Amino acid sequence: MYIGSDDGVYYLPTDSSSATPKQVLETGRVMRLTQFEAIRGIFAATQTGLYRRLDGEWKNLEVPQEQVYAVGATRAGRLFAGTRPAAVYTTASADDKTWEECDGLQQLPSRGEWRLPRHENLAQIRDVHVDPGHPSVSSRIVVGVEVGGIHCSEDGGETWFERHEGVANDIHELHVVGPGEYVAATGRGLYRSSDAGQSWTRLDTSIEQSYFRAVHEHDGVIYAGSAMANSSTWNEPEARPQLVDVHDESVERIAIPYADETVTGLGTIDDTLVAVTHSGHVLWSDGSEWTELATVPMSGDVTGRYTPVVGSSNATDVDPENGGQSGAEASSSGWCGSTGGAGRLPRSRSEDGVLPDDETLCVSNH
Repeated sequence: MYIGSDDGVYYLPTDSSSATPKQVLETGRVMRLTQFEAIRGIFAATQTGLYRRLDGEWKNLEVPQEQVYAVGATRAGRLFAGTRPAAVYTTASADDKTWEECDGLQQLPSRGEWRLPRHENLAQIRDVHVDPGHPSVSSRIVVGVEVGGIHCSEDGGETWFERHEGVANDIHELHVVGPGEYVAATGRGLYRSSDAGQSWTRLDTSIEQSYFRAVHEHDGVIYAGSAMANSSTWNEPEARPQLVDVHDESVERIAIPYADETVTGLGTIDDTLVAVTHSGHVLWSDGSEWTELATVPMSGDVTGRYTPVVGSSNATDVDPENGGQSGAEASSSGWCGSTGGAGRLPRSRSEDGVLPDDETLCVSNH
């Protein structure tokens, strides 16, 4: 699996109980790690650019704004990048570095209010997603803005509509569960929409921890990491972090190792739920209990930290270590698209079949 940290991306093999994370990309703080069904590779949105890992190499995709906080893609392969200051850029494919701004986003009535004093009076796009239920010819794009709310485009980013009525505008993570179904982790609660953001229901009214950082759907259940207040307090006793799950409209507390640490990254890898805390502890669940896998180094200030995590399931590159089979063809013995059941962690091959032990560290030029 790959995990984002303050200083880049780390690879963690999962075929050993004593695995040690290895840094494979040196950048500014990593905000999102993502993969797409339509595009091979892994994408890292960082404070020093948007990177794609393919054939064992990381390349900067040269988004016009250096600070890239989010990335999304259509089924046709068109990319969208969300940045700080808040803007969305798009390009026809990951191989095309001709980016254009979706400047209709800047025309929204609330645009002048997208700011927070402690964020230098700036806003950032925390997530940009393509609704999977919308026709690829006229894609519905949904973005979450910190601070600025949630907004949708029904025409692939040309025109935009505000969809933040009934949801807090301090968006930390926006997760698309399915067609028209979204869940938002915000600085003032956890919210769900079943009508593409036109209305929202708050889910966390039964717990005190209302500052949500990460949210993810796994096996039909929503999981979210929360705390009492913002990230500047997370190393203090009053943070009182809590991982929760949501069944229908009921929120339940989940006990995990390192209960005094906020979960800032969640993902599903080979049918297994993985959580990463703000201190870098990587945990996985077999459905009944949580186990620690490793610790990823965290070198910066905790304020503003995310710890995204991603595996892989779209490998098609030739694996020279496996007799010329592609990573996908070799998945029964590797970890890409493995058919193992829940609780079985993925193996140690990367998304393109290349063993990361042979990979050299890629260093950002910024």
